[in-house]
Amino acid sequence: MDLMNHSARELAALIRRKEVSPVEAVQSALDRIEARRELNAFITVTAEQALDAARIAEAQVMAGGELPPLHGLPYSVKDLTATAGVRTTMGSAIYENFVPKEDAVAVARAKAAGAILIGKTTTPEFGHKPVPTAPIFGRTLNPVDARFIPGASSCGAAVAVAAGQGSLALGTDGGGSIRIPASCCGIVGLKPTLGVVPHLQAPDLFSANSFTGPMARDVADTVLLFDAIKGFHPRDPYGLAGPMSLRAAPPSLRGLKVAWLPTAGNPVDPEVAAITRAAVDAMAREGAIVETVQIDFVSLEKHFLVVLQTLLAARIGDNLERFGDRLDPTLAELVRKGRAHGAVALHEATFAKTRCFTELQALFDRFDVLVSPTVSAPPLPVGMDVSGEIEIAGQPAGTVRRAWYPYTYPMNLTGHPALSMPCGRSALGLPIGLQLAGRWYDDSYLLGIAGLVEPLVA
Repeated sequence: MDLMNHSARELAALIRRKEVSPVEAVQSALDRIEARRELNAFITVTAEQALDAARIAEAQVMAGGELPPLHGLPYSVKDLTATAGVRTTMGSAIYENFVPKEDAVAVARAKAAGAILIGKTTTPEFGHKPVPTAPIFGRTLNPVDARFIPGASSCGAAVAVAAGQGSLALGTDGGGSIRIPASCCGIVGLKPTLGVVPHLQAPDLFSANSFTGPMARDVADTVLLFDAIKGFHPRDPYGLAGPMSLRAAPPSLRGLKVAWLPTAGNPVDPEVAAITRAAVDAMAREGAIVETVQIDFVSLEKHFLVVLQTLLAARIGDNLERFGDRLDPTLAELVRKGRAHGAVALHEATFAKTRCFTELQALFDRFDVLVSPTVSAPPLPVGMDVSGEIEIAGQPAGTVRRAWYPYTYPMNLTGHPALSMPCGRSALGLPIGLQLAGRWYDDSYLLGIAGLVEPLVA
């Protein structure tokens, strides 16, 4: 049996029992990458370094003694995340040859837990758009059906996990960039609470809306990686006080108070509506108390765009003229729009974030979890105009952010944890995702609830 068909948990157990070598595990992942090169999930493959690390891990297994939880497991890291000694391009010509001297916190923790880096996965430039293309790597394909996008910006991470090119991955999420590709590729992805997985690369740690999180094929593997990378850090302003809540997930769904958000003011594809509703109905049959709620997330789009565009303008605006047509035209356009926003607009966006946070806090006074579709339609067709309007169920629906993923980016603005998990397939066999969101620091609680839901929707 191909080793990459095993879950990360199974593979870790096989390594501990000396039935599988870390070298065999890493080589199996590298073989999968080579066999499905057309998917284009990786910008950089670290084959030589990975095999060297695997040989050291094998010697440690044979020596006996206690092993860390991820010992010998191959995993990938999105190319927005710093990896010491390994090229980190941000998907852009600006950083095409940049090699960091220091690992990001999550990478350092995964390494300390025994995971072996096999490569850096594809991302649009600076993760700026929800489609999987960038000038320096081309297009990443959905392994389920190449006619449809795999989502973005953690596109390569989701594709690699779904295709068995390593069973674990680190993604980043600035507006849904873990959850959207997780939904499109049929895997699990968690955007943690602000500060729970320190993301010290963010240029503004006090208003950060970008998060590092785990991606895996099932909930339990996601927990495995999350437990290795979570934990507060003295350089993270949101990590100094420690967790406000360490709620354990209940043993069953009975009595769980579920806020069901079928629409956030956007149109929803009938298949997505039916499949996600069926998942919520299955929760109700297990004893969950479900109440439909209404939240207008769509109106936040203009404020989210102000945050995104001004951030990009401040971060890379000086490179616009120097790199010219080597940049993605959609990125350049966002930078130009960001330059046009004033301080008043940015403060107005901050006020809108605060209002949304307050509304969600009030909601979580009454409910344990907020459940919604992850995106409002199955994966969109390749070739869609990311700057234009999309159709949902054959009808004009508006811009891609406003119409397709209004459920995801509000959680980036407010810092609440949210995950996407598979809950079914469309008539074309395309994955449909269910989003679960919760109170600050309820990350493990959410994962526990997802573990209870998973067998109901498998």
